[in-house]
Amino acid sequence: MKLSEKIQYLRNKDGMSQEMLAEKCSVSRQSISKWEMDISLPDTEKLLKLSYIFGVTIDVLLKDELAVDGVKDNKSCSTSLSTENEGIYEGVLIKESIDNEDILDYISVNKVELWKTKNNPRYWTAITFSSNVVDLPERFSKVIISDESKGVNWFVDFKKNNVKYIIFRGLILKYTVGNIDEKNNVIEKCRNQGIPDYQMNWSE
Repeated sequence: MKLSEKIQYLRNKDGMSQEMLAEKCSVSRQSISKWEMDISLPDTEKLLKLSYIFGVTIDVLLKDELAVDGVKDNKSCSTSLSTENEGIYEGVLIKESIDNEDILDYISVNKVELWKTKNNPRYWTAITFSSNVVDLPERFSKVIISDESKGVNWFVDFKKNNVKYIIFRGLILKYTVGNIDEKNNVIEKCRNQGIPDYQMNWSE
């Protein structure tokens, strides 16, 4: 299904007219009509608005092979979103740190690299990603591997606006970038999870 077809499908699914969607996207009804007839494409800003309005990832909108059914419905995501819910999560995920690949349906993969290690396995798959799924931290906290019997406690770190997130299995930590007290508190909690200091040099 092409982008033009997905816009029309999702608009109808949510019971919106072209006029209603145009108002939410701050464009004319003719623009919506052109998008749906595949005459023109929405720019990046409008794609972000569409993904918020329909509650789907940008990947779902842009990739023909990805279906639109069964994704998170989030009708409250619109141009009137609160500041807390605005912005995009950005970070790097080690694919071997998750036990359920369904989480990949909720992120946009921007780059994939192989990182050589001194351990077993010899390589990790590093995925640079972005996502506008509002409850992404909660979703990650359910799939990050924690196996006490093997001494393995993975975490993923990412950022949205000026908030840094450190996610363990069942534990979501965050601090405001630049707030030393908040950061030190998070670092101490990471130490309690058995994370050595050298692994906490995450980018901000």
